[in-house]
Amino acid sequence: MAHVDAWRSFRRMQGSTCAAGGLIYAGAAVHAWRVLPGPMSLKVSLILVFPAVFALLSFVAPLQIKPVRRLLKRYVWMSFAAGFGQTPVSVVTGLGLLVFAAVFIYLQIGGVAAGGRYPAGVFSGYGAGIGILFAQALLATALEREPKIRQIIEAQSP
Repeated sequence: MAHVDAWRSFRRMQGSTCAAGGLIYAGAAVHAWRVLPGPMSLKVSLILVFPAVFALLSFVAPLQIKPVRRLLKRYVWMSFAAGFGQTPVSVVTGLGLLVFAAVFIYLQIGGVAAGGRYPAGVFSGYGAGIGILFAQALLATALEREPKIRQIIEAQSP
C-alpha cells in the first residue's frame, strides 16, 4: 500500500507518543521508588500494580466496546486530518504535553516530602493515559486497513 508522507508522519508520531509516555512513566516510577516513603508493598501497589490495571483497562476497553472504539477511531482520524504529528510544531506540542504531565508527576512526588498527599491517583491516571495512547496507535493501524481510508490515503500519494 502506498503511503502519503503525512500518514507516515502521523503513524510515527503515534509510536513516538507511546514510547515517550512509557519512558516518562518509567523515569517517574524509578524516582518515586527512591523518594516516596512507605513499605515496599505500598510502593508496588501504587506505582506498578494499580497503574498497570488502569493502563490495561484503558487499552482493552476502547478496543472491545464497539461504540467507544468507533469514537476513538473517529478521534484518531480527525487528529490525522487536523495535522497532528505532521509538522514540527505539532510534534513539539504533542511531546510537550507529555513533558508537562511528567513535570506534574515529579511535582506530586516532591510534594510528599513536604508533607503532601501520596500521589496514588497521579500514577493510575498516567497509566490510563498510556493505555489510551497505545489503543490509539493500534487503531491507526486498523484505520489504515479499512478500504475507504485506504482509498483516501492512496489517492493522496504521488
